[in-house]
Order: sequence, then structure tokens, then C-alpha cells
Amino acid sequence: MQPELKLKVVTLAMEINAGTSESERSMEEKEVRKIEGRPLREVTVKIGLERIDMQEGIMVEALLDSRAIGLVMSSEVARKQEFKLKRLERPMHVRNVDGLLNKERPIEYTVEVNIYYQGHRERTEIDVIGGQKWMVILGIPWLAHHNPKIDWKTGEVKMTRCPEECGR
Repeated sequence: MQPELKLKVVTLAMEINAGTSESERSMEEKEVRKIEGRPLREVTVKIGLERIDMQEGIMVEALLDSRAIGLVMSSEVARKQEFKLKRLERPMHVRNVDGLLNKERPIEYTVEVNIYYQGHRERTEIDVIGGQKWMVILGIPWLAHHNPKIDWKTGEVKMTRCPEECGR
């Protein structure tokens, strides 16, 4: 039996202010990562993250990972950007792709954020974890909810199959 995938989604009437102009953001969103002569090993996207409590945003590079069963943020990013941490009732232990327990501490906190990508906005909680090289990882819940069209050869991501509540 598969777990039910749910994201808290709220339509907002504001745009993220991450220190870039609308045309610069548009160019970043259209940026396609190409690797000549080698297969693409990972697909990343530039997303806007907005702190709910301060309505301040930053741009970060997020890894799209179909092996990750959640959404995670680096504890370094959460601390540096002063995201408001919400303590989990029970810590969650994390397993790596190889099945071994992650050497870092279990997940003890989440942060509530607005995620902005290609005109889409959503409010969700992201787990905070230490010891990862990615600022943010968008796993199966995000991928299943938005069902992006991904060209795994070029790394191009198109948001053409999202549900109506994505705010497009």
C-alpha cells in the first residue's frame, strides 16, 4: 500500500523578492543544464524559498530526486537564513540510498516555506537535515504532486501537468 502524498498548498498573491529582477528570474527559470558527451547524473532547478514569518525570500538550487521520500533542506541553509524551526514530535531517522542509516542526527525539525518555481507557488513544510551537499532536495511528494515533464538528457524541467491549485 502506498502512503498518501499530501502537500499543503496555498495560493498567494505575492511574488518572491530574491534580489533579482523579473527578467533575470525568467532567464534563471529557463536555464537548461546541458552536459556534452556525458549522461546527466542529476537534475537541479533554481527555486525561490520564502520565510513565512518574515516574507523574505532567497534563491537556491534544489535537486530533483525521485529516490527521496520527502522534501529536505540543509540545516546550514536553515540556520544561515534564519528559518523558523518547528520541532517534530518524534525525530525521524534517515536512510541513505544504500539503505544504511545516515551518520548525521535524525530529522528533528521542519520549516514552513513558500516555494516558487516557474510561476508556481506553494506553501509546504520541509524537513531539516545536516550533512547534505544540496541546499534543498525535492523528492517524490513534490514530483508526484506537480508531475513535471523532465528531459533527463538536458536537465530541462517543464511544469506543464500541475494541478490547478499551483497558482499558475
